[in-house]
Amino acid sequence: MYHLMRFKYFPLLLLVGLPFHLTAQMGQPDRPNIILIYADDLGYGDISAYGAQRISTPSIDQLARGGLSFSDAHATSATCTPSRYGLLCGEYPWRKNGTGVAPGNAALLIEPGRTTLASTLKQAGYQTGVVGKWHLGLGPASGPDWNGDIRPGPLELGFDYAFLLPATGDRVPCVYVENHRVVNLDPADPISVSYSSKVGVEPTGKEHPEWLRMGLTDGHDQTIIGGISRIGYMAGGTKARWVDEDMAAVFVRQATQFVRQAGDQPFFLFFSTHDIHVPRVPDARFVGKSGMGLRGDAILQLDWTVGQILDLVKATGKAENTLIIFSSDNGPVLDDGYADQAWELLGDHRPAGPWRGGKYSSFEGGTRVPLISYWPGMIQPGWSAAMVSQVDFLASLSALVDQPVPPSAMDSENHLDALLGRSKQARKKLVEHSRTFSFRNGHWKLIQPAPGPAVLPMVRIESGLDDTGAQLYYLKNDPGEQKNRSSGLPRRVARMNAELEAIKKHQSAAE
Repeated sequence: MYHLMRFKYFPLLLLVGLPFHLTAQMGQPDRPNIILIYADDLGYGDISAYGAQRISTPSIDQLARGGLSFSDAHATSATCTPSRYGLLCGEYPWRKNGTGVAPGNAALLIEPGRTTLASTLKQAGYQTGVVGKWHLGLGPASGPDWNGDIRPGPLELGFDYAFLLPATGDRVPCVYVENHRVVNLDPADPISVSYSSKVGVEPTGKEHPEWLRMGLTDGHDQTIIGGISRIGYMAGGTKARWVDEDMAAVFVRQATQFVRQAGDQPFFLFFSTHDIHVPRVPDARFVGKSGMGLRGDAILQLDWTVGQILDLVKATGKAENTLIIFSSDNGPVLDDGYADQAWELLGDHRPAGPWRGGKYSSFEGGTRVPLISYWPGMIQPGWSAAMVSQVDFLASLSALVDQPVPPSAMDSENHLDALLGRSKQARKKLVEHSRTFSFRNGHWKLIQPAPGPAVLPMVRIESGLDDTGAQLYYLKNDPGEQKNRSSGLPRRVARMNAELEAIKKHQSAAE
């Protein structure tokens, strides 16, 4: 039986190893559609394809069964705004000032005209679209004009179409932006937004907690929108406000519109979900279905979303020529400001899988995330232990479409072969970042010392911060980062620290 199976897949292995221009001559187009599904706050252990047992994610599992799953894949940061910056720009976000978690009224963080993943693919002839959470700021240095043209934004960064949640669901303004305008805005009811003082007369969660349909554990006590209080103050824009329960379906609708309008032209869709970020307010059909509270229900809604995208590419006849990449912007968090019973109903579920920490943490759980690459007929299903980073998407996908990598993408490495399963090797070294720097060299990991609490109080996650000295772990034998080996290996600590400092000092050439 083994020999029969080996010969059965032998032609496929030959096909996967051929250059793209040759496979195109054999009937495989050399410019696949590309869909990047980017989940929010989804941990390594939050999906059944990666070992979760208390919750089932059949649509994501379908991707995994037909694609390549990575066990050592990383977001570029342990929080959301910087992860998105690194993914789109091919540069570690800590190199640029202002790439911390952005407020809802932040100016555009990426300078217009800079080469991005979107502009690279557009140059290669792709229709480019972003649907979903943005959280990279909008507008000029003075901030966005919510009542007029909101530019610069994604359209000035290489996207042909944008339908955005401007920041996050827990931040005002609670409206969608399509291209350069707020959707459904009534000029007679202009929007006001402030992150410093109250605007308008609408109630806040701090003033009227009894009016909230979701309790609070920390912050998030400003303007109440839809029965949920948010970060920041908002007035006006009543007809333009989103309905939290509808958000996933709205994003699917807009993604469907973009894909269908692309026609026969190759397209790139950056599909950035809000799930499973707080506030977790899934549609009624998912509520109570996971047995793990609203966080688990939001995972089910995320899985439904992935299923809708899979159905879309099949219905449009694009399934065989679409590369789908699924990942998350950082590790998991349970209590992130709202009392939604994520901790109480967790049971034996391990959101970060075998890794320590989570969102905001310098331990592996902060940046190690699920990553699945799926392309029927071109990627052989299985698992890869190659170390890869989302900062490499720009260089890797540039190679896929035969485009140059700009000097500004200084940290992006071409690991297309690993992404498509042609190589078992990718990165040898990687910088991880949260409130301090971590450095991976193979299985060795160094965490630089930094002051701070051992456990982040609000989210109850081990921070990885320690101002008494460096931490050194050998992840191959110690995936949970339990045995600090720094005292016994001072030379290795010094060598890795010197390598990390050299990387931090390196500067890119101007484009």
